[in-house]
Amino acid sequence: MHDLKDLLDRNRAWSDSLVANDPQFFRRLSEQQAPKYLWIGCSDSRVPANQIIDMAPGEVFVHRNVANVVVHTDLNCLSTIQFAVDVLKVEHIIVVGHYGCGGVLAVLEEHRLGLVDNWLRHVDDVKHKHAEALARVTDPQQRHARLCELNVLEQVINVCQTTVVRDAWDRGQALAVHGWIYSLRNGRVRDLAMHVANNNELARAAAAALALVNEQV
Repeated sequence: MHDLKDLLDRNRAWSDSLVANDPQFFRRLSEQQAPKYLWIGCSDSRVPANQIIDMAPGEVFVHRNVANVVVHTDLNCLSTIQFAVDVLKVEHIIVVGHYGCGGVLAVLEEHRLGLVDNWLRHVDDVKHKHAEALARVTDPQQRHARLCELNVLEQVINVCQTTVVRDAWDRGQALAVHGWIYSLRNGRVRDLAMHVANNNELARAAAAALALVNEQV
């Protein structure tokens, strides 16, 4: 219980600090949620969405799971996307992977972790789809990094192919989907040059981003 009490104490200190700097902060926050961004990222505790992009509570809607995977049968993720697009009217969906992802490494090295292995089968599909390109990367750390990048690109494609996003584009809603990757070593986000703003752009954008990723030494 001592550890949990420490968390509660930290919460009070954080709240008091915000109120001291801005007495109306929580009143404004409680009255509305109007983020422009949906962040789909990894559950890794070292990759906190708001802190990485220096945004306050209420400014980014967040969905996280192991290895930042978007699956068309995952109602949790799909419901988050639907609420973000149809209700909150976000303008950007950003799929954010990170270098050093443990889930991706488990897939790459064929390590069994337990129940989560079933979830990581989706990353395994990415590995097999890009097996030839991965085989050309001889350094193990670079190969791990490459699979992290490729996984982001494939998940961006999956987001773009959801009925929610396709329907939004069909009705002319302003919405763009992007792929980023975060480095634990320096705290910097790298844009993977995958940006899609309508149904007609997906194939071209995916091919161009994939070419750029695979051109890296």
